Amino acid sequence: MKQTKRCTAGALAMLLTLSGCGSQTQSQPQATQTSEATTLAAAQAAYLDHVDLDYSYGLAKKLEDIKSNEALGYRTAGSDAEIATGDMLKAEMESIGLSDVTKDAFTLDTWTFDHARLTYPTADGSEKTVELGGYQTDLSTGGAKSFTIVDGGRGTEDDLAGLDVTGKLVLVDIDQRADWWINYPAYEAHLHGAAAVLAAQNGGYAEVSDDALNAQDVCGPADAPALSISRTDADAIRAAMEQAGTKELEVTLDAESSVGLDGTSYNIVGTIPGRDPDAMVLMSAHYDSYFAGFQDDNAAIALMFGIAKAIVDSGYQPEKTLVFSAMAAEEWGVSDTRYDWSTGAYNEIFRVHPEWVGKVVADINFELPAMNEGDTDQIRTSYELKTFVEGFKDDVPAVEGVFPNGIEVIVPTQTWSDDFSLSIAGVPSSVTALRGGFAQTHYHSQFDNEDTYSSEAFQFHHGMYGMLMLAYDRCAVSPLDFSTRLSSLRESMDESVLSEEQVSSLNTALDEADAAAKSAWEKVSTVNADYRTALDAGDTAKADQLLADSRTLNTAALEAFRYAEDCFVRLTWEDVSIFPHEHSTNNIAALDGAIAALEQDDAAAALDDYLYLVDNNWYAYDWSRETYDHFTNYVLDQPADRLMWGAGRVQGHVDLFDVIESLQQKEAGADCSAELDALKAARTEETARLDEQVSGELDALSQLTEKLNAF
Repeated sequence: MKQTKRCTAGALAMLLTLSGCGSQTQSQPQATQTSEATTLAAAQAAYLDHVDLDYSYGLAKKLEDIKSNEALGYRTAGSDAEIATGDMLKAEMESIGLSDVTKDAFTLDTWTFDHARLTYPTADGSEKTVELGGYQTDLSTGGAKSFTIVDGGRGTEDDLAGLDVTGKLVLVDIDQRADWWINYPAYEAHLHGAAAVLAAQNGGYAEVSDDALNAQDVCGPADAPALSISRTDADAIRAAMEQAGTKELEVTLDAESSVGLDGTSYNIVGTIPGRDPDAMVLMSAHYDSYFAGFQDDNAAIALMFGIAKAIVDSGYQPEKTLVFSAMAAEEWGVSDTRYDWSTGAYNEIFRVHPEWVGKVVADINFELPAMNEGDTDQIRTSYELKTFVEGFKDDVPAVEGVFPNGIEVIVPTQTWSDDFSLSIAGVPSSVTALRGGFAQTHYHSQFDNEDTYSSEAFQFHHGMYGMLMLAYDRCAVSPLDFSTRLSSLRESMDESVLSEEQVSSLNTALDEADAAAKSAWEKVSTVNADYRTALDAGDTAKADQLLADSRTLNTAALEAFRYAEDCFVRLTWEDVSIFPHEHSTNNIAALDGAIAALEQDDAAAALDDYLYLVDNNWYAYDWSRETYDHFTNYVLDQPADRLMWGAGRVQGHVDLFDVIESLQQKEAGADCSAELDALKAARTEETARLDEQVSGELDALSQLTEKLNAF
């Protein structure tokens, strides 16, 4: 166990003073029980004095005790291990003094990964037995069973052509960051009759060691099994094949991995009741994990509990109800959909507690919070929270040895964490952002363990996010500044693709909306400043009157936020959050480049530089039509309840599979007129789609302006 550090009360008070948080000095008393007259700065100082890093670290380690796979860990969606962990966290919430602790049940697809052990002969004639990592698929050998393992290269259609893989294990190399996700080689091998794919990372993830295993959400069907094998063992198997002069090897696999449809798991929720029962500040983190999951997300759960415990222990009486939610099934929870994760959070806000929307002024979500990476810390927020958090961040006490350049606020929320599900529901949200190379090295591997722990980063985030929760608590109105989103929309316009009329119309609408946003923000910030001043002065009568008078304003602000999320948040085929028009402007720019290349008889440039940029067509280069269609159609044709946070966010699809396949087969200088005609037709269709997108944005801007003017 690494040595943790705690600041003394005096040191924390001094840090607050030096950071400009308030007039707190060392000589001022640090009362155990605060009162309604306590200033925000004093309440934050009292909170900081009760932070116990040893408690939080101990809870992070305790979360490793319950697991599905005895050798590797894993606490997966709806598994016995996840449910037992939820029960433990419920008891922990009660023990630290949270109120109204509940288990919120929801329906999901479950995954239990018990084990996968491979025994293979080595080049020197010995045998080696190793543990394999798992993906959310069905694979039950019923004990040790003999298989033939085949070298499948990268697992593409061309790599498998001519290979007999029926009933066999297929060893493939994969870089899920630069090339493709695990579902593509797994499904391609499945179509060829393979028993399973064994994927070895050759970049992108789990780069910390050749011994690293990896796990991700599979984004594919349960009957296309996949497992993770280390680079070390993949190389050893290939060396044994070379020694034997073959591309096959006899091995033994003992695996138990099972997916169940329509199971049950639980989000665990506890509160610190506030004086105002109709307003909430939410804090969230997920408790499912791959491997030991120390950073992702044990430390995040522990951070949330540490903050809750310190607030309770400090005696702080919230104005709003402070809600702490340990979310299940963030890593995965729905089989055979692209949007198969954030299942617990999506269910909590859309199905279990939809009434939270309009009550929660802000959510603070945690991911990987105990790492010391980079000189600058980052927090990713909804567009509308950026101004408030920018104003707050300088109050956070510095911690020696971590983040000397302070905090950077980045926008918008993205699909990589639970805050996206909360945000699109209408809850303004933020998340601890990934700052460095951890995502490519340790993330989702057995090396995500306590060796990555930074007590300084953990201490910094206890201070930062506990103080932020109290700052939100002292807001009468959700502190939403819509000008940030409007500015980002303006910056996203590609004037080389949009017509002059479209650019002009959008700019005019944005000017009107921006003026309304600035006026709305002035009202919101004035009310919040007056409310905080009244609370700091102990004038609860004035504070309560300000709160009552601003109810309509708060409701309007949150309704406008939800409207903006509904109208302006769309996704690329790679799950990146974009504005509606960006879908088609990106496609048109790529199509124009490809058309120009073919008009100059340069098919290679069309293929190498442009066509792969259109929607998901980069998969057309390496995979069969069946594989391409499966992972296209399950986005376009599935029911919304299976698509969850992705439903309706992708705005269309340009199918260039036949064009790409045809161009790949042609010799240099061959006639490409048919392909050129197909691209021009696609360009015409995409132009019509762009017209619809811009028209929709103009209507939405007009409606948003009306909503903001009504503040």
